Amino acid sequence: MTSRATASIDKLMPILGRAVRRMEEPAVEKISKESKEDAFQVLISTMLSAQTRDPVTAAASARLFAVARTPKTMAKLTTRQIEKLIYPVSFYRNKAVHVKETCKQLLERFGGKVPSTMENLLTLPGVGRKTANLVLLLAHNSEDNICVDTHVHRICNILGWVKTKTPDQTELALYQVAKKKWWPIINLYLVTWGQNVCKPVYPRCPACAISSYCPRIGVTKVGRA
Repeated sequence: MTSRATASIDKLMPILGRAVRRMEEPAVEKISKESKEDAFQVLISTMLSAQTRDPVTAAASARLFAVARTPKTMAKLTTRQIEKLIYPVSFYRNKAVHVKETCKQLLERFGGKVPSTMENLLTLPGVGRKTANLVLLLAHNSEDNICVDTHVHRICNILGWVKTKTPDQTELALYQVAKKKWWPIINLYLVTWGQNVCKPVYPRCPACAISSYCPRIGVTKVGRA
């Protein structure tokens, strides 16, 4: 492990944990709890969430699951029906195709169950490492995965925990510098922080609970508190 990054993670994660308790959880985390960690709903809502704001993801997921809650019932929908239900999520047409094909493959290849391994999850249409990791963490209670989205990638680089160019690189780097006890909750803490405080444009540094420890690597503009 890189001692400086490891020490910073150990210092800042508890501070972030206390701070995010007052904030609304990310959409997929809420859907996971509301569905009692239903793996299928976690998978589909995470697929919808890519490059989409949380309120839009939550509303689209609710509309879709009100019509179909299982791979079998969702596979019976037409792509056009899925498009209408999930609009206006980003890339809704592509996502509708992926959702329908994923449901078909779940039925044909996995007995209607969501796989519990990274290898099998990555064979599903539209499923990348971020989606697979979040499904493993939230639905299969894994303690061996780190989920990295754009918020996690960006904030980890701002803090100097890693020096990477892509979310996948950040995930691999975090396994080396973060103690295993932090792996399951890094995504929850940093996504919540990224949505509310350390925003992509004009991060609210004056309102940040860890501002005194942050080197602000790459930050050129700061928002108001």
